[in-house]
Amino acid sequence: MKYRTFGKTGWSVSEIGFGGWQLGGDFGKVDEGESIRTLHHAWDRGINFVDTAQMYGRGRSEEVIGKALREWKGSGPLYIATKVQPVAWPDASDGAPAMEGRYPAAHLREQCEGSLRRLGVEAIDLYQLHGWFPSGIQHTEWYDTLLQLQQEGKIREIGVSIRDYRPEDGIELAETGWVSSEQVVFNIFEQRPAERLLPACQKNGVGVIARVPFDEGALIGNWTLDTYDEWEEGDVRKRYFRGERYMKTFRKVEQLKQTMQQVAGDRYATLAEAALRYCLSDPAVSVVIPGMKSPVEVDLNVAVSDGEPLQADLLEAFRAYQWPRNYHTAGEE
Repeated sequence: MKYRTFGKTGWSVSEIGFGGWQLGGDFGKVDEGESIRTLHHAWDRGINFVDTAQMYGRGRSEEVIGKALREWKGSGPLYIATKVQPVAWPDASDGAPAMEGRYPAAHLREQCEGSLRRLGVEAIDLYQLHGWFPSGIQHTEWYDTLLQLQQEGKIREIGVSIRDYRPEDGIELAETGWVSSEQVVFNIFEQRPAERLLPACQKNGVGVIARVPFDEGALIGNWTLDTYDEWEEGDVRKRYFRGERYMKTFRKVEQLKQTMQQVAGDRYATLAEAALRYCLSDPAVSVVIPGMKSPVEVDLNVAVSDGEPLQADLLEAFRAYQWPRNYHTAGEE
């Protein structure tokens, strides 16, 4: 496992982290025992960064991680990051939602205590706003409160997660130096963070957490014409890829796989491998956080952390597949 410096924190984090959303059951049923075995295997393989959130399974993901922490027999630093959602989410189509009232002090304190209890830790390593709204530069109740929680020893570092597919929202914040990290969607289809946000973070010593490296599963490359129908009702992917979105994405991925074969031949075993290497190809990225449901998936992802950069001509070929879209909105198809 290769490690990268996490912004100005001094932490040395595994460049492949563990995305904890799936542990909450939002991507189909999960077995708690298997989840804990998967986490332990990941930690034993050198993964030392786990990202979760209060809203993943309404606290279930945090609870599973907390139980895994208590039962783990290994040693070495583990960094646990979680998130607090706002009192009310703005509509996904709102391009400039107000920050005022989203993260009042009492709410942040209550939610922080809940996460501490579910995780079973004395302090949260990285506490992130689950949705960042740029007007938070002017309305700073959120920041003042998180600084107080930091001073009280309840959290160690402060971060934000950029809302949906809006990398431009985090540029000004990176320049303030207020946060230790920014989490953003970054993958072969969503390449825009590399244009301005990632350079701004790198310049200002802000760690970057690259989320959704597989585009909610599409860039793993194992979909078939029937995959959508196999997902259970309530599965996040069922809503995200509804209507024409599934087939549009499926066709795009099939074209991408053909391009990879033409350019790189058999160098990469799967599209998933190339997708992770794409994220790691940008030096501003501190850690990539794919979701993992089994030790086998852990091993596949860990194998990518070998120091080998993505083939240069394939990286160039992938530029043609930039596909900005925000499937969190109701109308965009």
